[in-house]
Amino acid sequence: MAPPTPGPQGHPGHPAPPPRTATVANVPVDTRHWIAGARVTTATHAAAVTFTDHSPIDGAPLAEIARGTAAEARAAVAAADAAFPGWAATPPAERAALLHAVADGVDARAEELAAVETADNGALLRSHRHGVLPRVAHNFRYFADRLLALSRPDFETRGHTNHVTWDPAGPAVLITPWNAPLMLASWKIAPALASGSTVVLKPPEWTPLTASLLADITHEAGLPPGVFNVVQGYGDEVGAPLTAHPAVRRISFTGSVPTAHRIATAAAAHLTPCSFELGGKSPLLVLADADLDLAADLAVEQYDNAGQVCLAATRILVEESVRDAFLGRFLDRVAKLTQGDPRDEATDIGPSIHPRHVERVDGFVRRALAAGATAVIGGAPDTRLSDASGGNYYLPTLLTDVDQDSEIVQEEVFGPVLTLQTFPDGDEDEAVRLANGTRFGLAATLAAGDRERAARIAARLVAGTVWVNCFYVRDLSAPFGGSRRSGIGREGGDWSFDFYCDLKNTVTAPKGWSDHG
Repeated sequence: MAPPTPGPQGHPGHPAPPPRTATVANVPVDTRHWIAGARVTTATHAAAVTFTDHSPIDGAPLAEIARGTAAEARAAVAAADAAFPGWAATPPAERAALLHAVADGVDARAEELAAVETADNGALLRSHRHGVLPRVAHNFRYFADRLLALSRPDFETRGHTNHVTWDPAGPAVLITPWNAPLMLASWKIAPALASGSTVVLKPPEWTPLTASLLADITHEAGLPPGVFNVVQGYGDEVGAPLTAHPAVRRISFTGSVPTAHRIATAAAAHLTPCSFELGGKSPLLVLADADLDLAADLAVEQYDNAGQVCLAATRILVEESVRDAFLGRFLDRVAKLTQGDPRDEATDIGPSIHPRHVERVDGFVRRALAAGATAVIGGAPDTRLSDASGGNYYLPTLLTDVDQDSEIVQEEVFGPVLTLQTFPDGDEDEAVRLANGTRFGLAATLAAGDRERAARIAARLVAGTVWVNCFYVRDLSAPFGGSRRSGIGREGGDWSFDFYCDLKNTVTAPKGWSDHG
């Protein structure tokens, strides 16, 4: 047997330690976990202590990321559990001030965060700068301020006073998706911390970088050790032990239905409450009396982020008499879109997240075409752009001649793929049947010219959010979530506090007081 080859540090048989920092878009990013207020490497001597994070823009490796195991999961939950009593007892005004400090830190590093996020997930840099990052800071500020206003009026029961309060629940595990990593994480982190619960964040393995930067920001803002923790890695290696841990008191997950099933099964062992925001297959209904230019604009907007948006209205349902007029306007607008490098201000559609995801999207389209669908536009990867850049690009696609019960209509593709169906003029029952005809119910969009007709149809749609003549307008005070297979529970406003807290009702009798007050 040949002697062991010394590693770079000269220790026979031991792998070199993983790098601690990567430079991404000229920004240094720590690649280690963040546990109990300190940077932590994976506690194993196995060779596979890291995983490689690649950019979807050009396929280039961005960083070697510490790959968590059950040991890091246990350590992070233990840190959150130990920090919980002190954080829960922190006066609301102090917690709110710290969250405002986190928001200030996000604002101060907005350019860096935007550049790193674009490199990591391929969404448009201009969107990150002007839309996404401001919303991240706003999320922290909103829930900080809402905490200070959180109250419900006392009410009487036969002369007794009922007083409702929100008691922090305990450590919360938050598992977040890759399509808008920092913004969607902050939707969960901000209310959890504001409520007085502590957090273990498991960021997506395809886009882990801005979670690490957020850990730095929370530290600089003064959050006590263990209040916010980040453990990186794969779902089966670190996500599973996190969701099965008996000390975890809340689990919030955004992602796929199959993964939610596994999380719910693990959580059931300890009756851990879960909040799930899952898949969508949302409709866009275009009525004959709609402003067709507005309707076409709304339809083209569904290609945002390369179609990697859970809320996207990917099923276009058009009243028959305006099909051709709508389609002409839609195609005119799509022809003006520019697909390419998301760092270019002229780009409208960037890459898909990963080569495996491109294969998944293309598989849906190829099966639909084989079943008789017609690709009016697109229908394949953009091989010319992908070959030139090394990135993951799929052409904006519109499929017609699709059946309601077909896979392409029923299943979430999560790519730049829309379908077009029609319904008879004036047949609201058929329009609603088609719109509600999937197992999902996350959102719906309606383009209409008659207020009464729009209200009548909107009332019948099964969806957590219905947008009428608009899309993706969300106030944090409003409930957000899905019906059917699109989720369990609601986020936003007091609904978030209801989840991350245990609500308590204190009932006080009018008599028996020694002070006779």
